[in-house]
Order: sequence, then C-alpha cells, then structure tokens
Amino acid sequence: MSSVERHRLIAEAVQKAGTATVADLADLTGASEMTIRRDLDHLAQQGVLERFRGGARTLLLRGDEPPFALRAHEALDAKRRIAAEVASLITDGETVLLDSGTTCLEVARLLHGRQVTVMPLSLQAIHTLDDAPEPTSLLVPGGRPRPGEGALIGPLTLASLSALRFDTAVLGCCGLTAGDGMTAYDLDEAAVKKAVITSARRIIAAADGSKLGRTAHAYVGPSALVHILVTDTTAPAAETTALENNGTTVKIV
Repeated sequence: MSSVERHRLIAEAVQKAGTATVADLADLTGASEMTIRRDLDHLAQQGVLERFRGGARTLLLRGDEPPFALRAHEALDAKRRIAAEVASLITDGETVLLDSGTTCLEVARLLHGRQVTVMPLSLQAIHTLDDAPEPTSLLVPGGRPRPGEGALIGPLTLASLSALRFDTAVLGCCGLTAGDGMTAYDLDEAAVKKAVITSARRIIAAADGSKLGRTAHAYVGPSALVHILVTDTTAPAAETTALENNGTTVKIV
C-alpha cells in the first residue's frame, strides 16, 4: 500500500469513527505503529485530524470535503483521463474559464502552451500556467484564496467574472445529480460557480465518478446548465442516464 493510499484510508477511518488509536490504524493498514504516527503527523498538518497521545480525532464533519492536498492524490488516473478529454474539447483560440479543484488543475497542466486565453480560479492553476509560453495567454482574477484550498472567492472574484465573457468554462463540482443539480461544500465557492455559469457560453463539467449521485449543501444550479459532463467509468450508470435525459451530453473515459 502506498503512502497516498494509506493516508486516504486513515483519514476515512478516523472521520467515520470520530477517533482512532495508532494500534487500530496499524491493524487496518498493515503498517507499523511508527509509520502510522508519521502518517498522523502529516494528516494533522493538512488539517484533516488532531493528534492526541496514542491516536487521533477527526477535524472533519461527516459532510466536510477533505483538504485539497489529500484530494489531489485520489483517483489521479481517472482525473488525468478526464482532463485529457476536456482539453481535447477545447479548440485553439478559445477563451477558457477554469474552475478550482483537483481535476481542473489537471486540465490547467494540459492547457500549458496551448493557443488559448485562460483565467484560472485557483492559486494552484495560476501557478501552473504562470510560466506558460506564447501562445497561451493568462488572465488572473481578483479575489481571496480560500484557506487550505487555494480557490479564489469573494466580491473581487465575482467582479472579475462579471466583467468578462468566455467561450468555455470548465467547471468542477463537489456533487452532481439529475435531481439536486450541482452542489458545493462552501457557500462562497457556490457563488463563484454560479457566476462562472453566467460568464460562459459553454459549460463543461469535469467530475470523477465519486461526485455523481452525491449532494453537498450549497446549491449551484440545475444539472441542465451543464452542456457536457466528462466523467470516468466509476460513475453510476443510472445517474449518467438521468443526466442525459435532462439534456447533458455525457462522455465517459
């Protein structure tokens, strides 16, 4: 088991139980207690949990989204396939609005050096594109980075979006269902995503299968606003069919 897989398993176990001992986590993962202690220290630095003598307690509520640093390593192969398909849908010369999130960050890496004008909505994607050679043109919005996430939020971000129009927006989502539509874990991020939808002629949602059938608490909009959904083979078939019935073109990679 890799350290990334072990961190994910530990975070899930502690979040589900509320607390866990080093011995319990060693039994769960097959790792030594010394390794588990190092893992807990790492996860504590990421804000996932709080250490106590002999174990850890979760800092995440059941409905909370895991931190960006942890999500960035989850379903990475699927996210890269999704990103490649999204990038193939963007033609040279387009203006592109790129949402925050780990899958959109993979899209940013593939737009590096492309003949596009792109405005990313996260510090991570801005950093990825800030040294892009011509013909890539980078626009940087205003805003305040959400702590631990890097997503740009707030009135300056909304003002930047209201001042511009884009050919395509690549939208990330925390949850997407045919019934509940697009949802996010953070109200400020939901407001930004609503503005993203208003600012672009075409909406491409990039979401791995774990996001489909899930509903977070901050409403973004109905699923019919998504023109194209790019997801992976783990997406629930019933959900993708329902989304297609609502008018969204679904591409599975």
